[in-house]
Order: sequence, then structure tokens, then C-alpha cells
Amino acid sequence: VQLQASGGGLVQSGGSLRLSCAASGSFFSRTAMRWYRQAPGKQRELVATIVSAGSTTYADSVKGRFTISRDNAKNTVYLQMNRLKPEDTAVYYCYSFHVGRDYWGQGTQVTVSS
Repeated sequence: VQLQASGGGLVQSGGSLRLSCAASGSFFSRTAMRWYRQAPGKQRELVATIVSAGSTTYADSVKGRFTISRDNAKNTVYLQMNRLKPEDTAVYYCYSFHVGRDYWGQGTQVTVSS
């Protein structure tokens, strides 16, 4: 199982980015997917979750601005980030738990300038 995250970059405050995480393996459609982020000097925090049936949950700090979605045909999960703020600056990681193991993508840097 491999997770490949992409889509990060530098954006001005108020801008948008869309992150993608492509998963290998046949497990994707049956498992929940998550996005985490880690800012410098801070602990990694859960940003958003989407379960196999499509229900979603979000951290309070991103509700109404971020949207997690999935395309099971492409084995890909997305994180649409709108109205970005400087405090959203972090390395973003996709995550999955499958057959008793944690799987992490390599991380993609998001930097929001004020």
C-alpha cells in the first residue's frame, strides 16, 4: 500500500488549493481516508475524514472552508481548501488504516502568505 500526496504550494491568504492523494492497492474503496497536517513546532492534527460510504467530518478550524472528497474509481482522495489563512500553513499528510497498519503519504507543503 502506498499513498502519494500532491498539490501543495504557496498561495496568498484567501486563496485556494486542492490536494490529491493517490492510493495503490484494492483496499481504497473499503476504507476511511484522512488528511492530517503538521505546522512547525506543533503536533500533527486531524483535518478531515471521509469514510467509505462518503460521510465526512472536519476539524472546527477548517469547517466551512475545506472539503474532503473521494473518487473510488481513481483510488484518490482530495482536499479542497478555500479561503486559506496563514495559520493553515503546514505539511499536509494523507492517511489510511488497513489490515492493522497505519499508512501515511509523504506529505505536501502548503504555505499561505499574509
